[in-house]
Amino acid sequence: MHDIQEHVSLTQHSTMRLGGTARYLTELHDTSELAELYEWASQQSLPVIMIGIGSNIIWRDEGFDGLVIVNKIQGFEVEYDEDDAVVAIGAGENWDSVVGRCCALGLNGIAELSLIPGAAGATPLQNVGAYGREIADVLISVEAFDTQTGAHVTIDTDDCGFGYRTSRFKTNDRGRFLITGITLQLSKSQPHPPYYQSVQDYLTEHDVAEPTVQDVRNAVLAIRNAKLPDPAVVANNGSFFANPIISADAFAKLADMPDIRHWDTEDGRVKLSAAWLIESAGFKDYHDTETGMATWPKQPLVFVNESAKDTQSLIAFKQKVVDAVQQKFGIELQQEPELLPIQ
Repeated sequence: MHDIQEHVSLTQHSTMRLGGTARYLTELHDTSELAELYEWASQQSLPVIMIGIGSNIIWRDEGFDGLVIVNKIQGFEVEYDEDDAVVAIGAGENWDSVVGRCCALGLNGIAELSLIPGAAGATPLQNVGAYGREIADVLISVEAFDTQTGAHVTIDTDDCGFGYRTSRFKTNDRGRFLITGITLQLSKSQPHPPYYQSVQDYLTEHDVAEPTVQDVRNAVLAIRNAKLPDPAVVANNGSFFANPIISADAFAKLADMPDIRHWDTEDGRVKLSAAWLIESAGFKDYHDTETGMATWPKQPLVFVNESAKDTQSLIAFKQKVVDAVQQKFGIELQQEPELLPIQ
């Protein structure tokens, strides 16, 4: 039988390094073993959660009375045609390593998603995005184990229910599909403008008039490294809140704040900078001695675990920030990392 450990601390399976204990935990390296693992858990009436490196999850203090499967499925295969390349990726691959390999091959489409921590299989879950690009832009399909039918399935991108930082895997079908791989369609053509403003600023500053895919990746790496902590060194989950998107009418009510950072969206709504809201609410470089939590000095959207001992402390700090932004702007911030297990 598969190597299944008992009573495993979950603190090392979340980059926030908080949480209780898993009743059972195992690593998955081969897709073919997943059905057997799920059957074993089902026979014991155990719930199952599959995770990657834990960069976008927070474990509850009570832990998880079930089976945690750590996805270690590897794989990177490229098939070329005249203009494009189809890349099949194992869900357990490190995402930034995937981006780096694709950029080294001159494949265009995901350079903007460089240095997003996590495993490749997690990218469709919340439709990860950065610098004007989303995984939905290049995804062909998701390969997964359907826990309802016990079968391995392929889900086309049109059936993923993608939205801004969301998908069917995060909403209607949360927990149903255990993702084993993703397939992307990337271009062999070079990048072209317009670029996200900070990326363009980097290219201009470095006199890059006709950027290659690697140039765009270098820009994103430099930008992110300058303002974000490495979760391997500093306990954090990256961006803790999604940027709020509100109606034009709601935005008009904030007209007395002309410096509010915002972007118009294609559907007529307005996206606000969650970082600006948090900073304006008084949480720039904020260190909370009561909870042991802090905001990262260069990016208030990132919560840092400085000395917190439990998840309840993180939740208490989060609520302080949410309440302050709600009181000042009438906007409720939405948490991005998932709190597990779902209740």
